[in-house]
Amino acid sequence: MTGTSGSLERFDEQRILAGLPVEARQQLNALTVLQEVASTNRFLLEREDSGASGVQACVAEMQTAGRGRRGRAWISPFGASLYLSVLRSFALSPQALQGLSLAVGVAVARALDFLDVPGVALKWPNDIQLGGEKLGGILLEMSTLSARSCRVVTGIGINIDMPRDASMRIDQPWTDLSAHGAHPGRNRLASRVLAEVIMAEQEFSQGGFASFHGEWERLDGMRDRRVVLQDNDSERRGTARGVDGSGALLLEVDGRCERIVSGELSLRPVK
Repeated sequence: MTGTSGSLERFDEQRILAGLPVEARQQLNALTVLQEVASTNRFLLEREDSGASGVQACVAEMQTAGRGRRGRAWISPFGASLYLSVLRSFALSPQALQGLSLAVGVAVARALDFLDVPGVALKWPNDIQLGGEKLGGILLEMSTLSARSCRVVTGIGINIDMPRDASMRIDQPWTDLSAHGAHPGRNRLASRVLAEVIMAEQEFSQGGFASFHGEWERLDGMRDRRVVLQDNDSERRGTARGVDGSGALLLEVDGRCERIVSGELSLRPVK
């Protein structure tokens, strides 16, 4: 993403804050914009004031140790993507937070729709897709404060204008916004995604995944497709039949529908 002079549009705290609607801005306690960080998730988790009330957020131009699910590295070159993390405490048990990553996926899809990026789809449990390829992902990290209280950091990565040689280090088909002619502006993208995540997490804290279920189903890029579900030691094949009201995957195997709770699993279409 470049400005009129051809230079990179750097993330800017004041421009991101200025783009937040009042409802989101009132919930945000702190926003930090960094040029480089090991991990935006880790930065928030390790802050001395990470237990403060309200929402805290971090945006970085580059991550040196970005992480995805299943221990994978998240390729995070300078100025190529949005690396955003949001910290919030929930007055909910860990079990009640099932489906939160799916709700955040809906939030990201809402943001991209607002920014006139059509055709966004979601892949259970945490991928954002465009044109059938991975545009971004979500990583939730949780710490339990009490039986009915958790602190959650939500990390979001969205490819904006990735260098082509990055494909050598990414193990699945991927895309970025620039490949689809989408140029919403980097600060505008950061602001809208942050706003939608803040508002969606507030909505989730009040009603759980149920209020996102129908919208997620409409965005489901794997619905009724043959898929393979992999963990570290085995794989299962079946047909994806959407998700239930708690966010669990419904996998049809041999005519029977099984309920799969998200864990260290990977879902891929059968080639």
